Amino acid sequence: MLPAPARAPAPNRPPNKSEPSLVNDRDAGLVPSDSALAAGLPEPLPEPLYEPPNPEPEASIQHSLFGEILDWMLAPLLLLWPMSIAITYLVAKSIANQPFDHALEDRVTVLAQQVREVDGAVASRLPGSARDILRADDVDSVYFQVLDERGQHVDGDRELPRPRDDEGDKDGAVHFRSDAVHGTPVRVAYLYVNLDPFHQADAAATADEPAARKALVQVAETLDKRALLANEIIKGVILPQFIILPVILALVWFALSRGLSPLAELQQRIRARSSDDLSPIDSRQVPEEISPLVGSLNDMLGRLAQTIDMQKRFIADAAHQMKTPLAGMRMQSELALRQVDPDEIHRSLEQLAKSSESATRLVNQLLALARAENQPHAGLAFEDIELGALARSVVQDWVPASFTHGIDLGYEPHDDAVDIAGNAMMLRELLSNLIDNALRYTPSGGSVTVRVRRDGEHALLEVEDTGPGIAPAERAHVFERFYRILGNSAPGSGLGLAIVREIAGQHNAEVDIFNNPRAHSKKFPGSLFRLTFPPPASDPIDAA
Repeated sequence: MLPAPARAPAPNRPPNKSEPSLVNDRDAGLVPSDSALAAGLPEPLPEPLYEPPNPEPEASIQHSLFGEILDWMLAPLLLLWPMSIAITYLVAKSIANQPFDHALEDRVTVLAQQVREVDGAVASRLPGSARDILRADDVDSVYFQVLDERGQHVDGDRELPRPRDDEGDKDGAVHFRSDAVHGTPVRVAYLYVNLDPFHQADAAATADEPAARKALVQVAETLDKRALLANEIIKGVILPQFIILPVILALVWFALSRGLSPLAELQQRIRARSSDDLSPIDSRQVPEEISPLVGSLNDMLGRLAQTIDMQKRFIADAAHQMKTPLAGMRMQSELALRQVDPDEIHRSLEQLAKSSESATRLVNQLLALARAENQPHAGLAFEDIELGALARSVVQDWVPASFTHGIDLGYEPHDDAVDIAGNAMMLRELLSNLIDNALRYTPSGGSVTVRVRRDGEHALLEVEDTGPGIAPAERAHVFERFYRILGNSAPGSGLGLAIVREIAGQHNAEVDIFNNPRAHSKKFPGSLFRLTFPPPASDPIDAA
């Protein structure tokens, strides 16, 4: 034999909220007391009435796609343009040096041919006219110099500096270096002339044969012509860029406008739609890059259309269900107005009260269902809840109603605490609808038992009754809105179990319906509603 279930005691009388409140502003602490004023205590300063709004975060500022692409294209272009000018200048200098270096090489070669050794001394047989031709230059200043093997000045300009020992090989080839004369940069071409034609110029000195004697010949010129040529080259390259750059900007602007035109066309097509047109957007008329965005938008439109259809059906069903109690209330009120007999008037008012009670319950259930359905979108805060304490509290609230129906309402606790993660307000609504459903369908003299237990890591909440039960074929439909089993005369609107399913889904709980295993009557096999909750997380979660 099963142990008798523990019965919940009758709840205490709640405070009467209709009594007028005796708390005034002074009692609430809004105004200082007389004792505080007498003691000379300073009054609290009033809070500022206006606080300047926080600056809008950078992430929430709207950006233009056109502007972003234009910035990312023009910023590198404007950065590379000065670099291209610098590289062009270096290349232009290199190009300008080549022809002038060749001319300088020819001059130093011709001058070297005029250097001879006469009677053991180095001499330059350069006539005056040749000197004038050598120095003839209307732009640059030309310098030349001839030094013997000992570095003694033979001919030319004394101020022309000598090359360092590590500059160039004394192999008879022409070498170049950059130097300065009187602080002016010059380009110098120089070579070493072998004074002994029968001695190899590049032969190394030995004990038997000394090194060849060499004279130094140098020709230098300033860099004015080179700078002019380099500037002309730069002008020839840079000036067309100033003309091409605006053209490039115009072409980039046109290309971006042309490339983003499908977005403008998509915007126009969406704007041209009527407010009730939620049909999918044709993704074949948009670029491939926008197709994922259009696909996501079509998915959202599909979900929105489904939600609107559900709301329309809900409103239609609610309006249909509200017709019956409202029509009954109107009929009873009109009947009461026509009655003269006080008994008949009293009977009509009783019917009117029942109809208003039915309408009130229907409205409350509609509001509860709407609140339950909208909670996942608004965000439902979960917390750790002891399921046994919550179930005991709800059962206590329904004890007076069970007395009215003549039904034995009981609660069977679990030995240990049964913790779950959930929302207490919504779970109370769920259990209240299960108990209300059981009380309405259980005949007088029956029993309804609420039970909390644990099956492994899962928490179980069970509500069993001794009513007519639910056929297996009907169990999948009883959770639908406004669904009523045919042939059942129990009062109700068919919303209670729909609310139960919605709240259970928010808590990831499974709802199952069985026959009551403790019922012994074939006519009243009873029902067992079992909710299986998942194991609670270690920390409170958010089911938004």
